[in-house]
Amino acid sequence: MLYENIKRLVAYGVQTGLMPECERVYATNLLLEMFGEDNYEDTEIDKEQLSLEEILGNLLDVAVERGIIEDSIVYRDLFDTKLMNALVPRPSQVQKEFWEKYAQSPKAATDYYYKLSQDTDYIRRYRIAKDRKWQVDSRYGKIDITINLSKPEKDPKAIAAAKNAKASSYPKCLLCVENEGYAGRTNHPARENHRIIPITINNSPWGFQYSPYVYYNEHCIVFNQKHTPMKIERATFVKLFDFVKLFPHYILGSNADLPIVGGSILSHDHFQGGAYVFPMAKASLKERVTIPGYEDVEAGILDWPMSVLRIRSTDEQRLIDLADHVLKTWVEYTDEAAFIYAKTAGERHNTITPIARFAGGAFELDLVLRNNITTEEHPLGVYHPHAQRHNIKKENIGLIEVMGLAVLPARLKDEMEALAEALVAGRTAEELMANDLLDKHAAWVADFATSVPKFTKENAMSILEEQIGITFTKVLEDAGVYKADAEGLAAFMRFVGAL
Repeated sequence: MLYENIKRLVAYGVQTGLMPECERVYATNLLLEMFGEDNYEDTEIDKEQLSLEEILGNLLDVAVERGIIEDSIVYRDLFDTKLMNALVPRPSQVQKEFWEKYAQSPKAATDYYYKLSQDTDYIRRYRIAKDRKWQVDSRYGKIDITINLSKPEKDPKAIAAAKNAKASSYPKCLLCVENEGYAGRTNHPARENHRIIPITINNSPWGFQYSPYVYYNEHCIVFNQKHTPMKIERATFVKLFDFVKLFPHYILGSNADLPIVGGSILSHDHFQGGAYVFPMAKASLKERVTIPGYEDVEAGILDWPMSVLRIRSTDEQRLIDLADHVLKTWVEYTDEAAFIYAKTAGERHNTITPIARFAGGAFELDLVLRNNITTEEHPLGVYHPHAQRHNIKKENIGLIEVMGLAVLPARLKDEMEALAEALVAGRTAEELMANDLLDKHAAWVADFATSVPKFTKENAMSILEEQIGITFTKVLEDAGVYKADAEGLAAFMRFVGAL
């Protein structure tokens, strides 16, 4: 079984182009060494049936049987990444190939790199395929929903091992350039099969890579090669457009730089983008505006649940100048009537989530106004998912959600399946409340139960999916500093008037 699957894995490497035919023996010997083998017997294999998930699964079973690793998802992931590294080209080879493809076109380069990132199992296709995805209609257009199932849950053994492990600050975080080729540990994923493309933006060294969890098509990450905190400033807009000019078929955006309204990693300056048309990109303008001194720049308020100022020009420098002006004004802006405070007790609350793209022959920049103020009624944030929606979404609304793609927790898969069964069986609100798995959803169901068709085995899940989409749209409305009504538009126009 070992020899057969080593041969199959090497054949997969040659078949996908990860390695040339001349490296077949070399890769075989690297793999044998990982299993402590000093012998090899050639076997017949079916080269038409090379399922990477199956091959790696078989090899991991051997590693467990031989006591090389523990039978745990964490240890299996660490070891199969080591196995894949035997097939993956060195960083210099990947970079050389990337820029040779780039000379043909930026898209040719990213097509090569995205396929490589999947073929190396850095992006685990077979796990991504398990994600649940659907769309829901809203008054703002279609909203994209995904329940992410590709991140493996840690098991108790690995959690205990991580707790007892010697503290390490290398790499400093998951975005650091030092992750390339890193073997990993119980509390840090292996990245031996990871390759980074160095790029220059804003005259400084940055890295370009894909997210291993690809929440959407070609989900890329662009990160500072220095471990430095995120900060939204004029240079942010320069970096965004430097990247978009390098890869005009990609969008790029930044999470906000404050807690609550920011992303999960504020300690390392980075952006996210890709070749995906988000719902927000399709939104139309609700109100066109003219900003003094920038009459040559198209500008308008987006018809979107969050508060977005869209600006367009064929000259990205004009957009950078205007975005900097908007940012500086917003950071200091207070409108008590709209419950917007720039600062309380010396703490800053206003910032921006920016998204850049090249569309319709012009550069485009969406500036999403954010505010992280909290109150006794909303201790997690006034412009944050409100408590009655926490059964669906409690986490921060970051860049991806801002653009209309809900990334919902994996727990919802099992909860929605159980809830569908309960509703088809006619369970009452009291019975739902008595169920530890479903109690959090009882009030939510009561809110819409009388307005939807009778639950059946055929329609229960589709009804729940639609209601999840409706709830997520309300979550985005919660996060909007200006509400999507006449009063909110008037308040937004007061800010535009201050520019």
